[in-house]
Amino acid sequence: MTEAQADLSAWWRPDGSGPEIWDITLGDMLDRQAAAFGDRPAVRVDDQGGARRTAWTYAELKAEAETIARGLMALGIAAGDHVAVMAQNCAEWIALEYALAKAGAVLVTVNPGLQRAELDYLLGQSQARALIFAPAVRGNDIAAHLAALMPDLARAQDGRRTAPEALPRLMQLIAIGDEVPDFALPFDTLRDLAGQIPPEALTVRQAGIVSTDVAQIQYTSGTTGKPKGAMLTHRGTVNNARLTADRAGFGPEDRLLSPMPLFHTAGCVCGVMTMLAAGGEFIVMDAFDPQRMLALWHETRPTIVNAVPTMMTRMLEHPDLGQFDIHTLRHAFTGGTSIPPSLMRRVHQLTGGEPLIIMGMTETSPLITTTNPADDEARRYGTAGIPLPHTEIRIVDPETGAPVKWDESGELCIRGYLVMAGYFDMPEKTAETIDAEGWLHSGDLAELSASGHLRIVGRLKDMIIRGGENVYPVEIEDCLMDHPDVSQAQVVGVPDPDLGEETCAFVVAAPGALIDPAALQAFCRERMARHKMPKYVEPIEALPLTANGKVQKFALRDMAAKAIADGSMQPVRR
Repeated sequence: MTEAQADLSAWWRPDGSGPEIWDITLGDMLDRQAAAFGDRPAVRVDDQGGARRTAWTYAELKAEAETIARGLMALGIAAGDHVAVMAQNCAEWIALEYALAKAGAVLVTVNPGLQRAELDYLLGQSQARALIFAPAVRGNDIAAHLAALMPDLARAQDGRRTAPEALPRLMQLIAIGDEVPDFALPFDTLRDLAGQIPPEALTVRQAGIVSTDVAQIQYTSGTTGKPKGAMLTHRGTVNNARLTADRAGFGPEDRLLSPMPLFHTAGCVCGVMTMLAAGGEFIVMDAFDPQRMLALWHETRPTIVNAVPTMMTRMLEHPDLGQFDIHTLRHAFTGGTSIPPSLMRRVHQLTGGEPLIIMGMTETSPLITTTNPADDEARRYGTAGIPLPHTEIRIVDPETGAPVKWDESGELCIRGYLVMAGYFDMPEKTAETIDAEGWLHSGDLAELSASGHLRIVGRLKDMIIRGGENVYPVEIEDCLMDHPDVSQAQVVGVPDPDLGEETCAFVVAAPGALIDPAALQAFCRERMARHKMPKYVEPIEALPLTANGKVQKFALRDMAAKAIADGSMQPVRR
């Protein structure tokens, strides 16, 4: 704690410790690491259910990225152009992340699960010049969506559109995989076009990119209104990865296994860039499946696993767990939602890895805090850790904006190199999120101790106000997760005619257990104030999740409200 932090305000000011911030682009970082670790393994991709595998050393990864970058230049992709990528985790995705960075284009990440109307919005709002896509992903016929959105594609030549009416900025379509639609350019042809551009031209192009340029546009989930495209810079993402790797002690001998989607910062920054910064190997699978990931874990013997708590739970509770050796870890890299300390202790026991809990958001490139391996267990497992170097945070009253005191709850605000450049083409939304002093208002309810340890209480919109008293879902969720019959728990607020809101707990049973709502309510009664006890306890087979494994609380709220309205959900007697 600095001298300035000795007052009572919950305001953490960085003291200048930790690695310095580099003014470097992602392409330059790849060049640096390829020079240092050329023959070492950089990337391994397990795609098509394990049927297709790709592996690159650092030197090979650099060469592949440069080939694709020159191919993009041959197609007329200019510095600053927006290029959307819509595909499952695959080798092409990783190569494109680096290739677009080297060519100075902006990577627009697209969830391959988007349906036609969602895709229409995103391609239009992002002003994408080109789209590189997989024709179909897990039953989603992306090629059919595109054909319906752009009838003129029947006249496209080599993936180029002429005089388009729908989505007029989108001029080039490139398909990944063997089944290439007639209207798209095959990805292999893109690679072949590299011969038209001399390597020196790419060198000149890359030299013109600066660290403050936008590297990616990442779309938020859009659960409250239309999705917003967060503009993340080279400086923000590369340095966030460097500082994360340094805090965790990641190095060239490490191998990180991840099922996290590359279209999300958890995959393309926390995975791809963090291992680049460490000089280690990034091992990625195309989609999460607990048995397949356990098998890949057994085979590759990673030292780090990057997975959200729901994924860790599904692996540790898998009936075939005993067939796999997973006691290989130094670290279990996890975050994205409330994490019960009991789960972290179990992860440590079964894997040998020290849990590294992270807290971040897309708009902060993404990590804000991580736990410190040197801390005691209570702080390692019971908090979101401390701010990364060069990261300023404070907790403010959501109503007045004034800083609250240490250990009081309020809205988490962040300032520093990691804050996004804004939402693309949405100045009003940007101004609502980043104030005039540069503070990004997260919407998270949190508590900050004078030691810098952060505890996330919930989201502002998730906080339950029961009869005028604030109830924080995470506290109830942690309590429920301590019960041996509970595997997962999520608490949401539901309308109540007397108290305004009441609490509803959705619980997933542990393997072989049955949920007894009255017993769980009694369990809570012994451990917390009466007003916090859930009025409704609803067993559920599986929680609704986003593509990157986060629980969709809005879906649970809708389910609860409908069930209470039609009488299918009844309160548990207090």
